[in-house]
Amino acid sequence: MAEDSKGKLPEAVLVGVIGGSGLYHLDNLTFIKHVNPETPWGFPSSPISIFALPSGTQVAFLARHGVGHTINPSAVPARANIAALKSLGVRAVLAFSAVGSLREEIRPGDFVLPTQIIDRTKGVRPASFFEGTSVVAHASFGDPFSTRFVRWLEQRVASVLVAHAGSSSAALHTDKCVVCMEGPQFSTRAESKMYRAWGGDIINMSVLPEAKLAREAELGYALIATATDYDSWRENEDAVTSADVFKVLQTNAALSRTVAATILDELHDAAQEGGILTEQVGSMQYSIMPRSEKQKDEDRQKLAYILPTYFSQEQ
Repeated sequence: MAEDSKGKLPEAVLVGVIGGSGLYHLDNLTFIKHVNPETPWGFPSSPISIFALPSGTQVAFLARHGVGHTINPSAVPARANIAALKSLGVRAVLAFSAVGSLREEIRPGDFVLPTQIIDRTKGVRPASFFEGTSVVAHASFGDPFSTRFVRWLEQRVASVLVAHAGSSSAALHTDKCVVCMEGPQFSTRAESKMYRAWGGDIINMSVLPEAKLAREAELGYALIATATDYDSWRENEDAVTSADVFKVLQTNAALSRTVAATILDELHDAAQEGGILTEQVGSMQYSIMPRSEKQKDEDRQKLAYILPTYFSQEQ
């Protein structure tokens, strides 16, 4: 477990929240301290805030794009982010992201819990902890989100949105497919229409490699996406701009903070019990190629930071 800036070991936290565009902090929680673990893949996007819920339960919050939103989506140090959360004892990662809608029924302001991903990144983002090492692993990624975790979220997120129906008309959409594109530019109209033809429902620039890395680290991972715009596929309408996005972003972020504050206590208990995370525990055991004399000790030591079960010194 990583030390904080004063050299003290933080208490283990089981739930980590990754905030996307517009979601830079959590509400109604008591700030305890910042920790900034240096991982074998560098420092995370921002110092990680440790908060206490009213019950005393601690959660970790990390701003994906850095303090003040200074990191381009393609440059997010995703390996350091996931490794840092794992080092604090996190078992479940609840990620938030602003997305564009590729479907008429997913309106700006709506919430989406995707279950599939189409990868349209371009290979410029390090997508594996094993990249550049002498150890090879092929993680299963057919279901890129933690299915039990996502199902657990569905009713709870829906309940929060219903409870705030008077101040928001946000609806929840489930079992959707998110396209992850490179950016930083938005889609062309032709690309936007192509993604719709492929079966994409929403689009963002952040879910990968985050989800892949969480899988390699054996962490439960789910994404709560909030639609800000209709991307560029609609005929006879202007293409999406940052100004369009920001019109909806703040409202979405406020409701996202309410969702988080409402469910985090229960999520901590669920993570502690472990039932929603059983898909991840031990999932890398048969993904790592057998050890050989060609594997370097320094690479195994590096990987032990996220997977100590498989890369301890005794093995």
